[in-house]
This record gives sequence, C-alpha cells and structure tokens, in this order.
Amino acid sequence: MITSFRWKPALLLGGWAAFLLVFLAGPLGALLVKCFEDRYGNWIGAGNFTAFVSAPNLIGATRNSLTIASLTTLITLALAFPFAFGLTRSAMPGKALFRAIAQVPLLAPSLLPALSLVYLFGNKGLLRDVMMGHSLYGPLGIVIASVFAFFPQAVLILTIALSVSDARLYEAARALGAGPVRRFFTITLPGAQYGLVSAASVVFTCALSDFGIPMVLGGHYPVLATEVFEQVVGLQDFGVGSVVGLALLLPVSLALWAENWSAGRQKALLSARSVLYRPTSPGTGFVAYCGLIGVLLLGIVAMGAFVSLITFWPYNLHPTLKNYDFGHFDEAGWGSFGNSLILAAGTAFFGTILTFGGAYLTEKLPGLAGLKRLVRGLAMLPLGVPGMVLGLGYIFFFDRPGNPLHGLYGTLAILLICTCVHLYSVGHLTAATALKQLDADYEAVSASLKVSAWRTFSRVTVPLCLPAILDIAIYLFVTAMTTVSAVVFLYSPDTKPASVAILNMDESGTVAAAAALCMVIFTSSAVVRLLHILVERALLKRTQAWRG
Repeated sequence: MITSFRWKPALLLGGWAAFLLVFLAGPLGALLVKCFEDRYGNWIGAGNFTAFVSAPNLIGATRNSLTIASLTTLITLALAFPFAFGLTRSAMPGKALFRAIAQVPLLAPSLLPALSLVYLFGNKGLLRDVMMGHSLYGPLGIVIASVFAFFPQAVLILTIALSVSDARLYEAARALGAGPVRRFFTITLPGAQYGLVSAASVVFTCALSDFGIPMVLGGHYPVLATEVFEQVVGLQDFGVGSVVGLALLLPVSLALWAENWSAGRQKALLSARSVLYRPTSPGTGFVAYCGLIGVLLLGIVAMGAFVSLITFWPYNLHPTLKNYDFGHFDEAGWGSFGNSLILAAGTAFFGTILTFGGAYLTEKLPGLAGLKRLVRGLAMLPLGVPGMVLGLGYIFFFDRPGNPLHGLYGTLAILLICTCVHLYSVGHLTAATALKQLDADYEAVSASLKVSAWRTFSRVTVPLCLPAILDIAIYLFVTAMTTVSAVVFLYSPDTKPASVAILNMDESGTVAAAAALCMVIFTSSAVVRLLHILVERALLKRTQAWRG
C-alpha cells in the first residue's frame, strides 16, 4: 500500500478524478440531456426550452429570483460590512462574543428564521401591527429571512478581507491631510474590494438557490427554486424541471465568474516592508451597532425556541413538550433526526478524507500536470452548482435501471455522497490553502532519507494541517445537518432527514413541531461545535506548540 502511495500517484489521482466524474459530472450531464427529453424520455429537441420561455409563471419566477437575490445581497452587505469593520478596525471590547453571535445562524436550518418570522410578523404574529398592512408572505419575508440566514457568510469573508492592511498607507494619508472619510474611500474600500465581491457572490448564490425559505414564506410569489420542485414533484415534468434547474445554474455561474475576475485584479495588501495596521479607536459606536445586530440574530433564534414550547399559538400559551413528540406530526418521528446525525457525521468523516486527500494529491504529488488540472477543475465545479440542481441530476443519473450504481438510489448512501459532492469545493479550497503554506522541502527531505510518502503524510503533513482539517470537518457536519435543497429529491421514507421533515411539518400546518425540530438541529449543532472547540484546543496544544 505504501509503495502504491509513493510510486503510483497516477492511480490515486485517477481514482479521485473518476469519483468526481461519476458523482458530479455524470449527474450534471444527465440533467443536461434531460433538458431535451419529454416526461416519457423521448427526444424533443428544444421543446422544453420553448415551454420555459413561453410560460409566464416561469419567466416571472426567474425575475423574482434575481430580484430577491439582488436585494438580499445589497442589504446583507450593508449590514455585514460595518459589523466586520468594527471587529477588525476598532479596539471595541467583546470581539470574540460578537464573532460567535454572528455565526449563530449557521447552526440552524434556513427554515428557522422563516418560521420565527411567521410568529413575529405573520397574520397572527406577535408584532403583526409593525407590518402596517404589508404581507410577510412574499418578497418581503423571503428577503428578511435570507438576510438572517446568510449574514454569517458575509461577515466571515469581510472580516478576513478587512483584517489585513498596511498601516503606512494610513500614516501617509494623515500626513497629506486626508480625513477619515477620504481615507475610507481611497484606502479601506479599495483594499476590501475582493472581499466585497466574494461576499456578494456567496450571498447572491445562496439567496438564489435557497429552497426552504421561499417554501415557507413565498406564498403566491414563485421563485426558481420552488418552481423546480413544483415541476418535478408536483407536475412530474422532469424535462421542464431540468430547464428551470439550468436557469438557476446560469446566474450562479455568472456570480462566480465575477468573483474570479475580481480575484485576478486583486493586489497584495502586505509586502515584506509593510507594517500591520493596529486599530486604536475605542469603537463605542460599533459596540452599539454590533450589539443591536446580535440582539436581532439571537432574538429570531429565541423566538423559534419559545414557539416550540407553546401549546397552541396564539390561544394557549402554556408551555409544553408535546411539540417535541415528533411521531405525532411526521411518520418518521425522531428517526429523521437520527438520519440527519448519521448523514452529518458521515459527511464530516468521509468528506474530510475526500477533500483533504484530493487537495494533497493535486498540491503535493510530483508531475501529472494534466490530471491535476482535471481534478482541480472538477473540485471547483460544485461551488457553482446549487444543491437542488445537483440533486435533480442525481435522480436522472442514478434512477436508471441500466446504471450499475442504480442500487444506491433511495439509500442513505446516496444522500451522503450527494452532500459530500455538494460541499466539496469549500473543503478542497480550505485544504489546498493549508497545503500551499507547507514548504515542498518536506517531501524532498523525506525522499532523500528514504522515508515513505505515507509516513511523511501521516507524521508531518496531517499534524501541520490539523487546524484546517478540523475546520473542514465541523463545516461539513453543521452544513449537512441543515441542508435541504441537495437532498429534497433523493430521500426515501426510511432515509428522510430532519430538514425535509421540517418542510413536511410546515406544509401540514404543524408549525410549532417544525420549529421544535429546528431547535433540536440548532442545539445539536451547537453542542457539536462546542465539543469541536474543546477537542481542537486539546489537539492543537499537543501538535501546534511550534506555532508559539
């Protein structure tokens, strides 16, 4: 095995490429072919595209999706930039607390803010008078819930973008008489340009492809994500559904192209002679602002927890745990939560191995430039593929009797594989970034000492990259616990995950039970995140002492 690891890198890289070709390129190819077939599998050419263009509801859904995604992006960036600026460019107290609060929405399904908003501003909501006659069900509700759900991603990216700056630029600007406003627009904003574009791309993509929020708050306001579901599940028209999925894929691809274009224009902010900027402003105003945002974020989660303990809103507000007896509201009962735990744990374990192993092969093994480019290209592809589109492709690819992998369809294994592939790009990028920081001399010295590549990998590379590996694992676990769109087409009665059970409960009118299951997912993700922090500290104390 060691000999194979060292002397046959082509076999290993070929295996990774084959995995991505079968479980990523194969489903996407099947989706593309289905665009030219009718619901019975007969070839009809461009008929489905003609039906899409001539359907007012589908054209309207496209326009609505772009509107929702654009508004969500603008509002989220407007709120996240001052938050990230306060964390990085001021000496405000409580930074660690505010950073943690900003990441709270990541632990909950996107359905939680939607359900909480129903009880706050819905027809029988606690604060319904604040709406002044406007309906929550439609673009207003979708945008508010989406801003909550995708705020953490924007803060994380913008915090990284604003954390590095050359203090000499600000000193020179002050010496030339530039005031705070001019320094902001001539130094800070241009320096954060790539972070802004990256954050906008991520938020736009998430808002465009999200399925859970529009399902709960969409009302009679169709978007592309819900139209894909309606065409496939409601009308059983897989051909038109594929075209709608393709329409969902195109704006996402354009957003990622914009991000790559901005990356090509980005210049290094620090050189060997740079002086790292150290904030001195007390940031009193930022404390108030971040505190207000934190109260709003925690308030939405608290509302979900409160509703989950209410007997019958709004007529009987006595506390009860009956909403947590999920067997009365969904046939899967607590089994759906068990499925989600298995799915999340499996995704964290196998996904971390896949992403880190693939990144290691492309970054550290010698030669095979062509094969490496293929693997890198395939590894980046899931970044531009919405989960619903990938799940739809899995139906067409695996639900064919002639496919030797047909036996995977309807099992928990296909949910696991689809989720790993859907989240592959982020893990690969994280691992590749960590591996690029390691000097190539490690492998050269090992080879000169006749140390096996496997021993170098396990005793040197993995310990040095342990922080990145742990980050990949917790990201995969939390995201797999809350994902909806990637698995909504693939589950069976025995493999239904909790996120899908929440949707079913909401559709059946048992919203309190849906909120209760959301809180179970949130609590379990928070506990795992806490355990991750404790384990990380213990492991890093043993393996990362050299960093001190």
